[in-house]
Parts: sequence; C-alpha cells; structure tokens
Amino acid sequence: MNLTIHLSFNGQCQEAFRFYAECLRGEIVTMLAYGNSPMSAQVPPEFQEKIVHATLKALGASIAGADALLNDYHPPAGFYVLLDLDEAPEAERIFAALAEKGEVRMPLQPTFWASRFGVLVDRFGIPWEINCGLG
Repeated sequence: MNLTIHLSFNGQCQEAFRFYAECLRGEIVTMLAYGNSPMSAQVPPEFQEKIVHATLKALGASIAGADALLNDYHPPAGFYVLLDLDEAPEAERIFAALAEKGEVRMPLQPTFWASRFGVLVDRFGIPWEINCGLG
C-alpha cells in the first residue's frame, strides 16, 4: 500500500508543484492541465491551463495535487503535511524555503522530542510541520 497526500489549490497548483520540486529536491512526474484532459469541454476557457492532476515524488513519498474547480476551493484545515527529516541542516533549509512568503506558526526549534520542530503555512496556504528527530 502507498499513502499519497492530495492537495487542492486555488489556481496555483503548477506554481506550487514547481516550487515544491525545487524545495524538496523532488521530481514532477505528472502535470496535466484541464485543457489537455477529457474534462476540457467541461471547464471554462480561463480554466484550460489550470491543473487537473499533478504528482511529485520527493523524500521517498508522493504528493498529488490539483486546482479545485471554480467555487469548489476551500482553504486547507484540520491537517498538516508532516516532513520527518534525518538531518537538522536539511530541516532548516526546507523550513526556510517553505516559510518564505508564508506564515510561521512555530519557529523551527529544539523540542523535547526533536532536535528541530516547526510549523508553518506556505505561500500557497498549505500547512506544514517540519520534524527532525533527536537521533
């Protein structure tokens, strides 16, 4: 079994996934626009370039995403994308990149369970927790 996180965006999926690929040193394996899909006739002209499905492989996991259809977008709530990293410098690098133009809710810092832990919402509205264990 594989578990994949699926993120919804308000028209910024392509920009977000390009940023995540760079930040997480991953690879975009799918980036399909509505206009190049069987749904092309079902979306308005201004939505043809928006993304119906994207997949990113990074850090041994997959992240999927799409631009929500018009009036169907709801800001993320009730979850965080948790990155559990082995190296403090990598946790610091990723946290800083994701926090740029976003909102830091808890600065990256030592805790009783981790050498580094921090919470943020990135510039695309996606909530993240960055964790780096004690070992």
